[in-house]
Amino acid sequence: MVKKLPLGKLNFDLLERLLGKYPGVMDERLVVGPRVGEDAAVIDFPDRYLVAKTDPITYAMDEIGWYAVHINANDVAIRGAKPRWFQPAILLPEGRATEDVVEEIFGQISRACRDMGITIVGGHTEISPGLDRPIVVGSMFGEVEKAKLVTTSGARTGDNILLTKGIVIEGTAIIAREKREDLRKRGYDEGFLQRCMDYLYEPGISVVKDALLANQFEIHSMHDPTEGGLATGLYEMARASRVGMLIYGDKIDLLPDSERLCAEYGLNPLGTITSGSLVLAADPENAQKVLEAYLNADIRVSVIGRIEEKSFGIKILRDGKIGDLKWSEKDEITRIFE
Repeated sequence: MVKKLPLGKLNFDLLERLLGKYPGVMDERLVVGPRVGEDAAVIDFPDRYLVAKTDPITYAMDEIGWYAVHINANDVAIRGAKPRWFQPAILLPEGRATEDVVEEIFGQISRACRDMGITIVGGHTEISPGLDRPIVVGSMFGEVEKAKLVTTSGARTGDNILLTKGIVIEGTAIIAREKREDLRKRGYDEGFLQRCMDYLYEPGISVVKDALLANQFEIHSMHDPTEGGLATGLYEMARASRVGMLIYGDKIDLLPDSERLCAEYGLNPLGTITSGSLVLAADPENAQKVLEAYLNADIRVSVIGRIEEKSFGIKILRDGKIGDLKWSEKDEITRIFE
């Protein structure tokens, strides 16, 4: 019997095997290529690096074009690069697509790019069979000075781990937007629902400002956890850097609205999609400088852990007890669609 793959990210061991088995043509100008935990490619140019990223939007339907720009911009920015150019591929469901739907998605993409100073350089649009909702696959490109490049794989033993804003920012918006009618029936008022829907904008799913501000200092690693939540994002950073971690569970910022919605649908907040959160690693001295810069810029931030030797594993400290940090390639948010 053929084993079917579950929803969510591809199993990391399988993905790593496939990347090693099917590398394509190797190019000496490829500085950072496909690896588990590394979300954007880096290509060498004479005076700078080009950073390239591709990511689809599949869970969210409302504001899907706006999502696509910001999610892809995040992965460019965590390299220390400024997002500059965007190419979307828009796939629309057969029999359900209308001119109004297409125009709405185009408008969302244009608005997001205009707000961030990003140029739309091309793309593709088609009506596709077998879809039940629109899908937008974005490709974002940016550039960074060579001395300012940051990778996910650069975390070092002794580094402090910082987290901006808190977790489940994107998950809160998705739950409120996709389950709005169900939540109304469960007794949630319009004010609460609108506030949660607006988590897209405040605290916001963009980490571009967070990442570029942090990169004024010496940062060893940056990562924006998305699918699989904070727990999977931390695992990806640890795996890419070949290090261990001790996470201070009581220091992880979970906003009350997010906690309430996760509890309503039985979702583990640590495993719920969390675009809008930036995780970074830096030595204690630079971590303190970044923390102060964030506080001066009114960006919520907390020190949530420390990088350890790989042999330590990935642990979480809660209520004075240390245990293994549990993670999964399958995001908790998929449960609201089942």
